[in-house]
Amino acid sequence: MADVEVRRSKRRRRTVSAYRDGDRIVVLIPASFSAEEETEWVETMVARIERAEQRTHLTDEELLARALRLSDEHLGGLAVPESVRWVSNQTARWGSCSLGERTIRLSERLRAMPAWVLDYVIVHELAHLLEPGHDARFWAWVDRYPRAERAKGYLLGWSEAARVSPPVEFDDAD
Repeated sequence: MADVEVRRSKRRRRTVSAYRDGDRIVVLIPASFSAEEETEWVETMVARIERAEQRTHLTDEELLARALRLSDEHLGGLAVPESVRWVSNQTARWGSCSLGERTIRLSERLRAMPAWVLDYVIVHELAHLLEPGHDARFWAWVDRYPRAERAKGYLLGWSEAARVSPPVEFDDAD
């Protein structure tokens, strides 16, 4: 288990939060928690942070495997990219797809997003391998992903909070 620091707060009533501070994970809990509750919440919060860190450190090979799994699950395995990789130069898009090369590029900003949002962007880009534009046929493919509407809302909210104008329909196919 990671090095953990527990901070009890008299002002906290029910909420528990955690964050990484260097090599340590800091868990903030109400002062009224019992030792048993503390142990339970520390384990829960450390696991959450470690899962989030694992997700954000996906390699390009792991991204490709994830895309192939999502294609199988939601697009009948019809969208098969040659590669999927993180890029740091996409500030106005969440992802992009090169049809000729069958490559998908994902903004590194997605590393901070929940897995289901990352999966939505991957499905969105995979759908471009089947339908290049943003017409009704394209959206019919994207909407096979069960959390598509929720993820669109999440990305719109994130963009508003960051005062970043979202691109039209989240991206344009190359």
